[in-house]
Amino acid sequence: MEETRPRPKVVVLTAAGTPPPYNTATLEEHAELVQTDAAGLPGALPGARALLVWDFFSPALRDAWPHAGSLEWVHVAAAGVDSLLFDGLRASDVVVTNAHGAFDGPIAEFVLASVLAHDKQLHPSKELQRRGVWRHRELRRTAGRHALVVGTGGIGRATARLLRAVGLEVRGAGRAAREDDPDFGTVVPSAELAEHAGWADHLVLIAPLTEDTRGIAGAEVFAAMRPTAHLVNVGRGALVDEPALVRALQRDEIAAASLDVFAEEPLPAEHPFWRMDNVHVSAHMSGDVVGWRDTLADQFADNLARWCAGEDLVNQVDKQLGWVRRG
Repeated sequence: MEETRPRPKVVVLTAAGTPPPYNTATLEEHAELVQTDAAGLPGALPGARALLVWDFFSPALRDAWPHAGSLEWVHVAAAGVDSLLFDGLRASDVVVTNAHGAFDGPIAEFVLASVLAHDKQLHPSKELQRRGVWRHRELRRTAGRHALVVGTGGIGRATARLLRAVGLEVRGAGRAAREDDPDFGTVVPSAELAEHAGWADHLVLIAPLTEDTRGIAGAEVFAAMRPTAHLVNVGRGALVDEPALVRALQRDEIAAASLDVFAEEPLPAEHPFWRMDNVHVSAHMSGDVVGWRDTLADQFADNLARWCAGEDLVNQVDKQLGWVRRG
């Protein structure tokens, strides 16, 4: 009789009181699932070989790390892994995977919508409608204008392709300069962003949050931008020096900002962004299209099946860089 191998223990980290929004029966075909929240994680980790971080902003693994001696694999149900990574995890042999690819198209569409809403003055039109005011204005053509996309990973590339499709001239900003990129053409060094920001009508932030990108859009960048320029942030709030952005918008150094992510979330009620006519706030939702949780669950289930079969995991994160390497 063939010996049945024991199912590996997989811990699922969710927010307190929140069930995972997927059918666990599919996953339980491959593994013994133990669901917990941050408070219960230290007690759940002993003997666990894998951890699904469904509460993807939780930093709970850092404090529970001494109990993770059996851990081989951590999957984060998000594109960004900045909340997860810490020195102990980076130095370990634990493989980290993420939701690379799941949000590329939806976020690219959101950026395009933000660009068009700015160029076509859709936000002022809605306010005029609310007040019952008929005011004719002239709008900007989007085709022929310039977009500089900071972040040349999967989401940035999907965004570049979509913006090019409506006639924008697009460049990228990444770790290293190059002139023959298939999606961006020209890529400039993100460390020199202030030197290139003046080229852009739309500066789009999509980069992962690392020590190199934290605060990358600050006073120097805003001072270099065109007074008609528009900032879009769909990456992480901490990519932006928010006080410097408030000052730049108040002084008309730049025209407007469409912000989906913030240094503190939810955005505090007293934050000036709420009351600024040239700031357009959304609640960290650029990638969250209908069915997005199912997409994330299916992505993990596919990787779990590969892992249990001894196959290579997809979307492996370079723990030193903080993102999935291309190729």
